[in-house]
Amino acid sequence: MTRTKIVFVGAGSVVFTQGLLADLFAFPELKDAHIALHDIDPERLATAHGAARLIADDRGASPRITAHADRREALVDAHFVINIIQVGMREATRTDFDVPAGYGLRQTIGDTLGIGGIFRALRTFPVLRALGEDIAELCPDAWLLNYTNPMAMNVGYLRRATGLTRVVGLCHSVYWTMQGLAELVGVPYEEVDYLAAGVNHQAWVLRFEHAGADLYPELDALIARDEQLRRRVRVDMYRRLGYYPTETSEHSSEYVPWYLGHDSEISRLRLPVGAYLDIVDENVAAYESTRSALAAGQPVPVESTMEYAPQIIHSITTGTPRTVYGNVPNQGLIDNLPADGVVEVPCLVDRLGVQPTRVGALPAQLAALNRTYLSVNDLVVRAALEDDPRHIRHAAMIDPATAAVLPVERIWDLCDDLVRAHGDLLQPGLRATLGH
Repeated sequence: MTRTKIVFVGAGSVVFTQGLLADLFAFPELKDAHIALHDIDPERLATAHGAARLIADDRGASPRITAHADRREALVDAHFVINIIQVGMREATRTDFDVPAGYGLRQTIGDTLGIGGIFRALRTFPVLRALGEDIAELCPDAWLLNYTNPMAMNVGYLRRATGLTRVVGLCHSVYWTMQGLAELVGVPYEEVDYLAAGVNHQAWVLRFEHAGADLYPELDALIARDEQLRRRVRVDMYRRLGYYPTETSEHSSEYVPWYLGHDSEISRLRLPVGAYLDIVDENVAAYESTRSALAAGQPVPVESTMEYAPQIIHSITTGTPRTVYGNVPNQGLIDNLPADGVVEVPCLVDRLGVQPTRVGALPAQLAALNRTYLSVNDLVVRAALEDDPRHIRHAAMIDPATAAVLPVERIWDLCDDLVRAHGDLLQPGLRATLGH
């Protein structure tokens, strides 16, 4: 019997790789899978390889585990490819924060929209194109499960640049939002029925029910009683828009023009400017801790993560039906969003693959925000596909948080500075500085 072959691209993201492996090995049918690890950093690859062996032993699994510096070698005959790369690593992320900060532009996470999301996408696209071309040649029937942000831009680019159709973007935001809401209202998560839809990191809880009863009134009562709950961006947005957003306040604040440009709002809503830089440092520390533990022959404790990729792999492999939330091309799933935009909707998964659910129309105010988000996405993808550096500036001009703070000349200057700073990480045609 052929082993299920699962390739990790960017396996040097060791902490995330470990969590996914723990989830995979929890399924008896996947305990003997072929795990092929790829990373361009030899030390991180070796650390991921050692950690994978320890996790397999701890979970009583007997997989075949291979490590590959050559991505093409890793991809041969793959059934699933999990993409978790971060192009430029900590240094590029710091650039995405430090250069805009010099212009007075604040960010909290900087990985999805905004000036940080735009340039994270642009330096990721060349690697995605090469990865997509390799998959088309070496394992054309494989499912590409993408975790790399900016999620919607990356999935949209992959589909439009490579022609691959078995691509789905995965994010835990809907799951953890509903876990948190269930805890708030005192109902076990397993008993909550919900429907969410929109775009990644800006989807909306359209239905929130228990035993057929709407739970939103209970949430309203809690918010009315708790001043601290009201001091969160996502609660503020919910109170004004009528539907709860599916991403944290830190993320949500960056996709609208209302918060980060105002000192009073940063204080009122307790927004941690630059928070992602601390997260990056914590991730590096966690990697170094894993590397040191392996070198000393010490155990590496790993907890399951409940991520979607292992569930999808299990469902497609065994035919076990599940519903997950996936990021896929719209193509009629949400009526009042662009057809070629990437949306986040419930997806049925079974042996036939990932099958998105049609949601219909979003409430008008939610669709309006999502359309702005998707307009930025479209311009960034077009910049790369058309090799047009002007579209980088157009995307930044349209971006709500950037346009709320900077006049247009400063937006163009900022883009020039970031193009210079990221240099060779961008495709050659996008490295031009345009002035104004």
